[in-house]
Parts: sequence; C-alpha cells; structure tokens
Amino acid sequence: MEGTQENPAESSPSAPVSEEPASLARGPQVFPPEESGGYTRPLEAAPKKLCGYLSKFGGKGPIRSWKSRWFFYNERKCHLYYSRTAQDANPLDSIDLSCAVFDCKADAEEGTFEIKTPSRTITLKAATKQAMLYWLQQLQMKRWEFHNSPPAPPAAPDAVLAGNGPALRLELEQEEMEPEEFLCPVKTPPGLVGLAAALKPIPAMPLALQNISLKHLGTEIQNTMYNIRGNKQTQGPLGEDSSPSEEPQREEQPPDPRAPGEDPGDSPKPTSKSSLTAHLNQKAKRHNNTFPLFTEGLTRNRTAHEKVLALEQQVLMLTKELKAQKELVKILHKALEAAQQEKRVSGAYLAAEDKDRLELVRHKVRQIAELGKRVEALEQERESLVQMASLREHQVQELQQHVQLLMDKNQAKQQVICKLSEKVTQDFMHPPHQAPAPPEEAGRDFLSQREKMEHLKDDMEAYRTQNRFLNSEIHQVTKIWRKAAEKEKALLMKCAYLQAKSCQVESKYLAGLRRLQEAMGVKAGECSELLRQLIQEALQWEASEASADSVVLSPISEYDEYGFLTVPNYEVEDLKLLAKIQALEVHSHHLLAHEAVEQPLRERWAALGKLAPSAELKQLLRAGVPHEHRPRVWRWLVHFRVQHLQVPGRYQALLTRGQACKHPAARQIELDLNRTFPNNKHFTCPTSSFPDKLRRVLLAFSWQNPTIGYCQGLNRLAAIALLVLEEEESAFWCLVAIVETIMPADYYSKTLSASQVDQRVLQDLLSEKLPRLMAHLGQCHVDLSFITFNWFLVVFADSLISNILLQVWDAFLYEGTKVLFRYALAIFKYNEEEILRLQDSLEIYQYLRFFTKTICNSRKLMNIAFNDMNPFPKKQLQQLRMAHRERLEAELHELEQFKAEYLETRATQGSSVPEGCTSEDEGEVEAEG
Repeated sequence: MEGTQENPAESSPSAPVSEEPASLARGPQVFPPEESGGYTRPLEAAPKKLCGYLSKFGGKGPIRSWKSRWFFYNERKCHLYYSRTAQDANPLDSIDLSCAVFDCKADAEEGTFEIKTPSRTITLKAATKQAMLYWLQQLQMKRWEFHNSPPAPPAAPDAVLAGNGPALRLELEQEEMEPEEFLCPVKTPPGLVGLAAALKPIPAMPLALQNISLKHLGTEIQNTMYNIRGNKQTQGPLGEDSSPSEEPQREEQPPDPRAPGEDPGDSPKPTSKSSLTAHLNQKAKRHNNTFPLFTEGLTRNRTAHEKVLALEQQVLMLTKELKAQKELVKILHKALEAAQQEKRVSGAYLAAEDKDRLELVRHKVRQIAELGKRVEALEQERESLVQMASLREHQVQELQQHVQLLMDKNQAKQQVICKLSEKVTQDFMHPPHQAPAPPEEAGRDFLSQREKMEHLKDDMEAYRTQNRFLNSEIHQVTKIWRKAAEKEKALLMKCAYLQAKSCQVESKYLAGLRRLQEAMGVKAGECSELLRQLIQEALQWEASEASADSVVLSPISEYDEYGFLTVPNYEVEDLKLLAKIQALEVHSHHLLAHEAVEQPLRERWAALGKLAPSAELKQLLRAGVPHEHRPRVWRWLVHFRVQHLQVPGRYQALLTRGQACKHPAARQIELDLNRTFPNNKHFTCPTSSFPDKLRRVLLAFSWQNPTIGYCQGLNRLAAIALLVLEEEESAFWCLVAIVETIMPADYYSKTLSASQVDQRVLQDLLSEKLPRLMAHLGQCHVDLSFITFNWFLVVFADSLISNILLQVWDAFLYEGTKVLFRYALAIFKYNEEEILRLQDSLEIYQYLRFFTKTICNSRKLMNIAFNDMNPFPKKQLQQLRMAHRERLEAELHELEQFKAEYLETRATQGSSVPEGCTSEDEGEVEAEG
C-alpha cells in the first residue's frame, strides 16, 4: 500500500541517519538543501503520505491501557489504518476520517488527542506536543483533500440545472486555492513520522503482552506467522537481509551494480541513483506485495546513501557554477551588442557626405545642449532633495529623542509598578496586623508565586494552542458541511426533476388508460375487465405509498396551502381518472418550475422593499406573488383601490347595524354559504370559522351598498379574499374594491347589464384573436356566454385550479378587468386544438363544462395571456364596451316598449269577458267569499 511511502521533500538535514533511505525511494530527483528540510517548507508542500507510531488507549476493564500502534493513512478511502508494528502484513483496524472530527484538550496528558467518529471515539497520544499538532494538522488536511477532490458535477437534467454545476465547481476551487489558516504550519517532527519512524525500534511497553491486541487476536497470529516466514526466506542462499548484525558489513561495501536477484548475464553498468532506486523498489515488491513493510529502507546501506549525498552536493555546486557562467555569457552578449551598435553608427558616420556629417554634428550638439539643461534641472532637484533629506533627518533625530524620553518614562513607570506589585503581594501574603515574615519564608513564598505564574503561563499557552486548533477544526468542518450542503442541493434538484418526469410519465399512462377506456366504450370481455382493474388501481394509489420510500422530495398532498383539494372531486365517475391526471400534471409543472422560475421570483419579491406603482411591480404581479408575500401585497392593492372610501371603524359600524336590523338579503346569504367552495376544507369543515367570517363580510357589504345588497357570486369573491387575507375587515374592503372600483357599474345589479356587455365584447375579441375557433363554434351553434358569463362574474373562482386562479387575481387587483379578457382569450387558445377536434355541439358543451380544470401549466397560460394576445389596447376595450352598451340599452328599451304594449293589450282584452266566464281576479274574490 502507498500509505507508508514518504515524500523525499519530508527529510530534513538535521534528521537522524535513519531517514536517509527515504531519499532513495523517489528516483533521481534532487532538491536543494534549503528546500529539502521540513522546517522551511510551507504547508502546501507537505507530504501526501502520513505514517508513524502513536499510542492508542483501548481495551476493556482492568486491561484498558495505552498500546503502541503503527498508523498509516490511505488516501483513496480516507481511512487511518493501524497495526502493531510497521512490518505487520495485515492491519488490525481502521478509522474512517471522512466524517470524523478532531479534538485536543489542554488539561489532558501531553500529546493526547481524540478522533471522534459517529460510531466511536479514539484516544491517541503522540510522543511530543509538536508531533501531536503535526498529526492533527496533517489529518485535517487529508480530510479536506478527500472532501475537496475533483467533485462530480451535479447531473443537470435540463439547461437550468446544468447551469448550476460550473458555479458550484468554481466556488469549491476558489475555496481550495485560498484556504484560511488558523493554525500556523507545524514543523515536521524529526524521526517521529514516515520512514524514519519505521526504521526505529518499536516503542517499549511495560509488559510484553500488554501491546498485543486481544480483540484482533486472529490478525496478530497471521502477522506473527508472516514475520517468521519472512525471516526464514531472508536467510536463504541469496543472502538478502541475512541478519541485522550483518547489515553494517554490507553498508561498508560498495554497491554491486547487479542485484542478487537479477540475471547474471546483464552487463555491468555504473551504479546510478535511478537504477539503484529501481532495484530497491523491485526488491521490496518481491519481499511483500500485501503490506508496506519498509524493507526498502531496512536493506539499503548508508555508504551508498552517503555517496548519493556527495553526488547531490556536487550537482548543486555544478548547477550554481553553470548559473554563474550563464550570467557572465549574458553580460558579454549585451556588451557585444553595444559594441556592434556603436560600430554601425560610426560606419554610417564615416560613409556619409560632408553635409550629412555636418547635420549629424549639429544634431549631436543640440542633443548635448538638451542633456546639459536636463543635468542642470536634475542638479537643482538633487539639491532640493538634499535639503529636504536634511530636514527629514533633523525631524527623525527629534523624534528619536522624544521616543527615548518616552522609553525612559515608561521604564520608570515599570519600575514603580513592579515595586507596587511587590508591595501589594507582600501585604496580601502578610496582612498589616500580622508580624512580618522572616526573609527566608518571604523568599520561599516569592518563589512559589513565581512558579505558579510560570505554570499559569504554560496553561495559558496550552489553551491558546487548543483554541487555535479548535478554530481551525470548526472552520474545516464548516467548509466540508457547506460543500456537502451544496451537493445535497444539487441532488435535490436532480430528484425534483426526476420526480417531475415520473409524474409526467404516470399522467401519460393514466391518459392512455382513459383514451383506451373511451375507445372501448361498453364492450365486454377480458380486455375490458383488465382495463377496469388497471384504472381502479391507478385511482386507489395515493401519495402515502410514496412516503415508504427512503427519499421523498415532495409528495402530492391532499390539500394545497389554501385548503383546496389537490385532486378535484368530480361528480361524474368517468372524470375521476381525469382529476388524477390533472393533479400529476400540476405537480410536475410545479417541480420543474421551482428552481428555474419560483426561486428567482421569490428573491425578486424579497428584494422589492416598499410597494409603489411601477412597471417592475406590474411584471412581478403578472408572474404571480409567492405564497408568503401575497397577504401583504393584496392588502396594499386593496388600500390603493379604496383609500378614498375607507373610514376607520366603518366595518364594525356595519356589523352593529346588521345585528340591530335584519337585511332582506340575509336569507339568500345563508343559502349560499353552504354552496361556497365545496372542495375547500375551510368551508366544509364543521369546526371551521371561515363560514361565520364569510357571513359577516357579506352582511356588512349588503349594508355598505344597498343598491346591490347581495348578488349570487359575491360569496365566492369574498371567500377568496378571506382565504388569502384571513382578516374579516381586509376581506370586506377587498370585496368593496372589486365591486365598486374595479368592475364597471351595474355589473352586479338586478339586470346585470354591464356583465352582458362584457360578454358581447368577449365575442368580438374572440372573433378577432381566434377566428378559426369562432368559425367552428358558429357552425356547431355553440353560445359561449353560457360558459364565460360566470367566469367574469366571479373572476374565474369556480373555473381555474387554485394556483392559477390566485395568479389571475394578483394581476386583476392591480390592472383591472382587462386581465379577465386576456385570460379568457388565453384559456380558449390553450385548448383550441382540443375544441376543434370536437364536431358535435353536445360534446363541445360537455367539454366546456370542465376544460378549464385541465389547464395545469400556469407559465404557459400567462405567456399566452400577456404575450400572444398582444396588442391589446385599453382604448379598444373601452370603445367596444361603449358600442355594445348603447346596443344593449336600445334592445332593453325596445323590450320595455314591447312589454308595455303587451300589458296594455292584455288590459283591454281583460275588460271584455264573455258571458259565463269570470276573470282571474273575480274568481279569487269568489273563492275568498
């Protein structure tokens, strides 16, 4: 394994001789002496391999004690393995560092530290405090390198998710390049880590058996047998590693160019560093291929290494000399170029004519004059600088004198403080009422106090070191946690996409079942029975089954945040499958739009601040208000509409008036309360307070506007306001804003004239924007007003699913009734192709009854309403309303004339009754008599 090989840059000039073989393990690479030491190398150049002896506290009961163990780090798994010795073939156990944290306590024994994993806590002890800090820092760095290894980019399922990958990788790379260090780089402890520690004898323990691991007794036996077998193999005829006592003799002999295991037919070559290293590596591999036994360090002789060091020094000297020669060559080259340039100038001067020479001389004279002037200016500047420098020196001398006075003053104060401190200490140790202590006892007390102060200083330094390390550990763990959180976010995005795709696949499956059911009709047979069974299983599936999985991102809940049923409860049995398909489609669109659309929209709303009419607010309202911001935004929109009508205490006064006198519309209000949103739990639950709130809001409005009193449809407008605003008074003023400021006059009157006008305007706009659809409906003799009249009267309250409905209301409260026309046109455009496929008027009417509930993609519907329907000028809408209002008033006037004429004709006919017949009134009188 590679956990025990050491980087040659780790070795130090001051390290023991036992570290020398480490320099041969990496081939002919040479480092300068000033760069090879572990004392001057920065932390970034620290070796990637980590190994050494540590004491591990373990055992059970009375045999619980410290045991010496050989620890080495595995980079691939981020595990710290340990065995009894460095020569053991199999490790006893390992420690997972990927999720571990490190701790050291100032009050513990010197060199003691802990590795805490989720399953256990391992207590270790290094030989010195420096070795402990070195191990802790190296373990921190190894753990960070493992977590900060080139991260796998998050599998981005679409363009939006793919855009998050590079940003995540870039941020992690910046963190890796600019680490924040709390603990200064710790110097490498000589002889305590790496090959130097492996070549040293095993740390002695009080008892021989104390160091044996009884928990891993099988592994201990295997290692012992392997070592015995290895010793026998080394005593063979080849003479490799015959005995430790013969090792010094081999060290004194010059290295043989042919290794004992090589072919004798190889031609002898001079022993080079690279060939020696290759030979030693091969030798170590032949010795053991299962565990790093450091045989390459044990079998190398010191004489060869000394020669290699001498060659390294010679190479360094030659390198420096070569560098000096290169510098000399550069200087000579520059001098040669200057001489050649001068020669070329002189040759040009001699080859020129007299006029040219004269001109050159004049030019040089002018240059000399200019240079003379520049010299004079520079001389003057130099004199001014000299004067300024003398002034600065004088100021510096004055400041030095002042500093010297301050230092003398400070020293005098220090002496006074010391005397006072001694006096206070003496008074504290010997109060005035006691006799002064003898000089010997006072001296002992002073020494004891001084010793205590030294101990306190040591403790303070230990706590300071512990604080720095713990800050570094917290910082590292925080960075690892942040990276894990980013990975988790990327995985959640991927899960959201996959869940959305799963919903889409399931909805397509259910849609296929529904179409197959429609195609088969009432046919009997095995296929029909199988189809009915599949549909029944699909309808019985609920989101609770998904919760049994290990990971559930966002299951489909029964109700949304406003209490509406997620899966609509259609009365027709055949439409239940359609309801399930719709719920899956809505959930799919929500998951796909969460990160790409909803999250940026939430951030824009959070940064909006104070609300004010603007183009940005208009765009945000069209896109929809997030759930957490909607109550605040609606209150502002309602106040913006009715601020000229609002009077403090108005709502309470209307409630008091309603309690004193019963309104004529109270009976109709009671009838409509039970019919308000039967698919909303807030209005169907017997213990809910919403029906009582709705009753009070409607009664207050009937007193607020006596001309309208109450009209069917107002209950649903007030209910939507209550679900969002929750407060009765806010919902009351929202209803007032809709009826009295947003909608045209007479929209909720007894004649509903304004509502009828808008239906005719919608017909004209449909003919203009969707001529193909209107032509098809005209051929089938379909009157859309039967469907769309209720849309406008209750602002789509019974038509659209809740999330799209509230998005329509967001824009409606700000822009007015123009939004109703936009969304009405968008709904028909959204389902245009489906309607065109229907050829029978009865089928079209049946489809138009529920087709608005099949709209699931709110983003698509919004784009159609505010982009595809453009241009949509408000002036055109006003002109159409005026024209249709005049026609409607003329039709109503003509209808009144027909009614008057009819009554007049009936009255004249009723005066002449044939004999034997009585009029209706006379009959009633006779009956009463």
